[in-house]
Amino acid sequence: MKIQRLARKEMLVAFCFLAPSLAGFAVFYLVPFGQSMLYSLRDRLGGSSLTLANYRELLMSSSFQKAASNTFWFMMTSVPVLVASSLALALLLNERVWFRRWLRTAYVLPLVVPVASIVLVWQVLFDWNGALNMLLERFGQSRIDWMKSDWAGFVIVLIYVWKNIGYNIVLFLAGLQNIPDQYYEIADLEGAGPMRKLVGITLTYLTPTTFLVVLMSVLNSFKVFRETYLVAGAYPHDRIYMMQHYMNNMFLSLDIQKLSASAVLMAIGILTLIAVLFRAERLFRSFME
Repeated sequence: MKIQRLARKEMLVAFCFLAPSLAGFAVFYLVPFGQSMLYSLRDRLGGSSLTLANYRELLMSSSFQKAASNTFWFMMTSVPVLVASSLALALLLNERVWFRRWLRTAYVLPLVVPVASIVLVWQVLFDWNGALNMLLERFGQSRIDWMKSDWAGFVIVLIYVWKNIGYNIVLFLAGLQNIPDQYYEIADLEGAGPMRKLVGITLTYLTPTTFLVVLMSVLNSFKVFRETYLVAGAYPHDRIYMMQHYMNNMFLSLDIQKLSASAVLMAIGILTLIAVLFRAERLFRSFME
């Protein structure tokens, strides 16, 4: 009985500490999202009847299909590149290399630089009169309008990777430093090679960190609207017309029903991806055990 009372008291104290955050989360996230779900089922603002017509029109819309496919393509392209490159750089920075501290600082700098400043740098690089086109002309190649061609998608992927790679490197470095050195010493005594140690020790014990990095990278891939908007405007090239562009345009046209329906579908897609990632992580852990 004393243990149960103590547990209840601890739960009550924990709830008191969490109450302000839960209240803010409910007021600024849960309640507006619930209201958006209700708007998405209304035939008009102020209407009382519920219908799925908004979802049917949304799924048949070519603009929504283009935005959804571009968002999915961006996530499937940028997340593997970001995770692989950040892991490789973290493995490098975990070794004794020259200027290791300076390199760590350099990779973290994009996290503290304002987005507008970052976009200004990339505009200087990829503009029609930018540095990259001048370099192409110097080697006898014709200029490329990077942000108005299919190359625009890869430019946004590059910006996304450069912006987020420092955060992932910090997470991977923390995970690498938590792996005991005794495991590598035992592997050396048994004659294990570098690849065997990488797969059998490093990647195995980095599984929780890798899962966190993939999860954060997926969530951050849906936040690339700021960079895309600042680089290419509200109506960019078809390759980089994302879900956020579609919702922003629906907001500007005051089509609240379609805006709410697209937000609900996007939330469902994100939750589905998160559920798949959690399931894959559990299966991998059970397989390794």
